[in-house]
Amino acid sequence: MTKTAFIFPGQGSQFPGMGKDLYDSVPAAKEIFRQADQALGFSLTDLIFTGAAADLQKTYNAQPAILTVSIALLTAKNVLPDLAAGHSLGEYSALVCAGALDFREAVSLVRFRGECMERAVPDGAGGMAAVLGLADEIIEQVLAKSAGVEIANYNCPGQTVISGASTALQKICAELTAAGAKRVMPLAVSGPFHSSMMQAAAGEYKQRLDAARIGEPKIPVVANVTADYAPNAAIIKDLLYRQVFSPVRWTQSVRKMATDGVNVFTEIGPGNVLTNLVKKIIPAN
Repeated sequence: MTKTAFIFPGQGSQFPGMGKDLYDSVPAAKEIFRQADQALGFSLTDLIFTGAAADLQKTYNAQPAILTVSIALLTAKNVLPDLAAGHSLGEYSALVCAGALDFREAVSLVRFRGECMERAVPDGAGGMAAVLGLADEIIEQVLAKSAGVEIANYNCPGQTVISGASTALQKICAELTAAGAKRVMPLAVSGPFHSSMMQAAAGEYKQRLDAARIGEPKIPVVANVTADYAPNAAIIKDLLYRQVFSPVRWTQSVRKMATDGVNVFTEIGPGNVLTNLVKKIIPAN
């Protein structure tokens, strides 16, 4: 028996021109772009298709852009999966897929979420790094010995992202290399996302989130914070608030879905980052 999960990517999967073929060929997808422009009060469509790559990479632009392209692709598919999940920002796409969140509400939310995240930490004060080839348990042990750096993403076995204050991050990167990491790479991001340094962003975001219209999901959605199902609107809002400063438990989320019978994972969005991660988490896929 086939059980399908739609999985939605997060920030970093954006690229100029993404979704243009879909826009040109699928009227329902084109309508999604129109709704995004209307909800935001400017042409996100023009930014995606003809804007500068540097502008698209800005957190407050990248987040609504990826969401829009993901939902345009979802609309073109016109089918509901058995489950849904998304990586960080992608959780909003999953909630739209599940009918818990209206797309126009979602695109407005993630635009504001991105603005809050950009404002939370001064430029250069924090950052992120990918740690390759080192077990999570060892990373956790190294981080426990000093303050200022936390795990941000459990992406797959052997690929973990850490986040925190810049000075502490440099020190920890050297320690993780000494502990046996194959590679530790600083990431080109504008802040220390999914760390406690984002609590100010979460606090600013919370009032807007609390006012958002969120309903009951029609299909199960696995949340990043718990790697478990988010059953109702109140819990969903709390998890989205906590997600801003908590780690993305993607490895655990994929394993949860597989344990519950999912045997087909379909990535809906620009790129194939999550597809590759799933193959490493569950080698049979």
